[in-house]
Amino acid sequence: MTINNQKSMKKFIAWLVPPLYSVRSDFSVLLLRVIFGALMFVHGWGKFHMMLSGDIQFVDPIGLGETPSLYLSVFAELFCAGFVMIGLCTRLACIPLMITMLVAVFIVHGSDPLEKKELAILYLAAFYVIYLLGPGRLSLDQQLFNTRIDSTK
Repeated sequence: MTINNQKSMKKFIAWLVPPLYSVRSDFSVLLLRVIFGALMFVHGWGKFHMMLSGDIQFVDPIGLGETPSLYLSVFAELFCAGFVMIGLCTRLACIPLMITMLVAVFIVHGSDPLEKKELAILYLAAFYVIYLLGPGRLSLDQQLFNTRIDSTK
């Protein structure tokens, strides 16, 4: 292999597998946060209107009662999803969302077929990945708290 071929191969590999903290990975985390946060926010918005109207007909999956279950669901799906979208207290905001999705998968849809569970599983996986990755550099966490992403910078 000639030197030019080696350089070309290294460039191709660098393009294919970007460094862990590159602009592409920061933009990817931003997209993940905004897309899944916004989709979950829409779920919470409908429940928020149900809460405001006083017409509470909600499941009671863990025995707290319909009203507290609805309030907890609205907190997670509306407020925490909003925090995830803007990247504020991102990891902390992912925890209620993951708990809500775990309840949806294992309790609310526990005996249902996979087709009924798959949306909650996708949300759970996405919020877990966001939790693991953190908010990225394109977030309010980074801007307000100047959080370090890695120790080399």
